[in-house]
Amino acid sequence: MLTSVAVASGIVRADALSSNSSNTATPSATMPERVLGNTGVKVPIFGLGGASTNTPLDKPDKEDEALAIIERAIALGIRYFDTARSYGASEIHLGKVLPSHRAKVFLASKTDKRDRDGAWRELESSLKRLNTDYLDLWQLHHVSYSQELDTIFSASGAIKALEEAMQQKIVRFVGITGHRDPQVIVEGLRRFQFHTTLIPVNAVEKHHSNSFIPTVLPLAQQKNLGVIAMKVPAYGKLFQAGGLKNIQQALGYSLSQPGVHCCIISVDSLQQLEENVQAAISYQPLTNQDLAAIEQRTAPFWKESTFYHSWS
Repeated sequence: MLTSVAVASGIVRADALSSNSSNTATPSATMPERVLGNTGVKVPIFGLGGASTNTPLDKPDKEDEALAIIERAIALGIRYFDTARSYGASEIHLGKVLPSHRAKVFLASKTDKRDRDGAWRELESSLKRLNTDYLDLWQLHHVSYSQELDTIFSASGAIKALEEAMQQKIVRFVGITGHRDPQVIVEGLRRFQFHTTLIPVNAVEKHHSNSFIPTVLPLAQQKNLGVIAMKVPAYGKLFQAGGLKNIQQALGYSLSQPGVHCCIISVDSLQQLEENVQAAISYQPLTNQDLAAIEQRTAPFWKESTFYHSWS
């Protein structure tokens, strides 16, 4: 998951969100919500990502900061929380805050195991760490190669664990995620009736020759799948000199793509959390002219900013 950067302009500061700065404060306005594809579930357009380079959420030695961010996120109206078994201490931190709010949050985790037994072990561990008896969304994590799909969909593949977990009502919905090759995600979506897909959707992705935007989004719309945008600020690279001005532009671009229902972004601090929430609260769909202008600003540095295509 990607973190935003501190915003220098165009964003209302924390004190504009609430009457005081305590964790029990509530925002003066609420985030827009969208139905997440064919799940029938409404989620806010902005969810909290559970890992990134500098976020406290996945750091074992940053528990106090992580818990403060999670508690504040709930107070500000965030109900979508994204994590994974491989995200360090992320599930553990979430498991110390979310149980008392469990009925109102949408909790998503992931497994990077490709076999049925390995995926089941990770699911059991995730449930224990998150201190919950079910997940709203369980996803196959960073599926990158066609060979992985062959393993996943084999007789002893991870897809069996997803099917069994749904049958046992341990998970409500299942999804597939990836940031390397959109063709692999498309093939996965054709092989199985997933409920969601989590993919990169940002203002540099459109320039890539193998972009997720024109490749995955049309199929997702055709299947009425929930689409969650990740890599929204591209680890802050969108905000370099000459690029985008603030998180509001980055978030607005991603959420204005046809078929995208929400996005997840992790944060490094309470201040970033407040800024991102305000950007979500004030979100308005961008016009085609606005989108084109943003794409023009990111065109000079798209290659270095789509680095995640090389990750496996």
